[in-house]
Amino acid sequence: MATWDRIKDLPLTIEEYALERLQRDVSTGFLRVTTVIRLQGGGHDGVGEDVSYEAEDQDALQAAGPVLPLAGTWTLESFCDHLATLDLWPEPPRHEASRLYRVWAYESAALDLALRQAGRALHEVVGREPRPLTFVMSLRLGQPSTIAPLRARLDPYPTLRFKLDPTADWDDALIAELVATGAVDSVDLKGLYEGSVVDNAADPDLYRRVAEAFPDAWIEDPKLTPETDPVLAPYRDRITWDAPIHSVADIDALPFPPRMVNVKPSRLGACGRCCTATTPATNAGSACTAAVSSSSVRAAARSSTWRRCSTPTRPTTWRPAPTTRTRPRRASPRARSPRRRPPWASAGTAEDRQARGARSGGAPVRRAVPYSSAPQLTDSSIKGSESRE
Repeated sequence: MATWDRIKDLPLTIEEYALERLQRDVSTGFLRVTTVIRLQGGGHDGVGEDVSYEAEDQDALQAAGPVLPLAGTWTLESFCDHLATLDLWPEPPRHEASRLYRVWAYESAALDLALRQAGRALHEVVGREPRPLTFVMSLRLGQPSTIAPLRARLDPYPTLRFKLDPTADWDDALIAELVATGAVDSVDLKGLYEGSVVDNAADPDLYRRVAEAFPDAWIEDPKLTPETDPVLAPYRDRITWDAPIHSVADIDALPFPPRMVNVKPSRLGACGRCCTATTPATNAGSACTAAVSSSSVRAAARSSTWRRCSTPTRPTTWRPAPTTRTRPRRASPRARSPRRRPPWASAGTAEDRQARGARSGGAPVRRAVPYSSAPQLTDSSIKGSESRE
């Protein structure tokens, strides 16, 4: 049975919904603003997040308030069908891709709420066995690039893993320092962005030095040109894609079949499209990483049940708390889960953690958890990412 067929009939009751603004100034020169969508019904909350990049789009959504006719009794499928008939934009979006981000915000909140109301974890519903995974933190190393941003995170959290954005000022000395940490699982060349603050020109020398220096790291989003393609040809089994992936057709259109693709559910938009893109039979044997591109770690942890249980054992991008609330959360009579430890912190005594680390070559054992055990993290857990998706 197809994945979507397993979840589409989940019953869903929505009584009301609320919008919550999050924002933070980040080092790449813009104010990151997002909106948490909180659907409420039957004593439960389901959360999603609109991660559209333009602050003006978020401002217009929040100024309009929770005015959409979402209350009612649905199935997940009928809610998604209803959502497709609504205009989710008080003002037209600055970028057409943002329409998908907003659809995902509402549909992921609906999936989260439906699972909570059913008292079930997603992996149970879709018939998959949770498998270990690794979270990585996506990070740019400042201007000029130094190892300091990485050390500020790695020193207090020695088991943290990273997805780094190489830039033109990475010299051999910095690369050697980064290699010595042994903490880099992925390098994001960001060669496919145009007109953004993170544009990275195709640089065959940088590509070569990075690919050679990190022989076990995924190489994400290179810009393949007559100059760079020959440089990366020996490393095609490590090349993965993120920015161009908005559908299964985009995966099929890649220049060669990848071993791995980075699927951001918000870029695909609808739950049904996400189900199709993350089905092994669909992606022709390619595994998927899934970026928790959430500005609210609390919202991400709760609403990412889909991503946790759909993701194989390779690194998953986790961007810890790059925003902060601008006003207090409305008091709610509903019970809240206690704050939990970061996902890289293993449970048990120090002796237990040491034993588990020894069995896994020094790294803590990580496991997928059911939605009801989602970690509750706040901005104070760790400072946010310095790179834009």
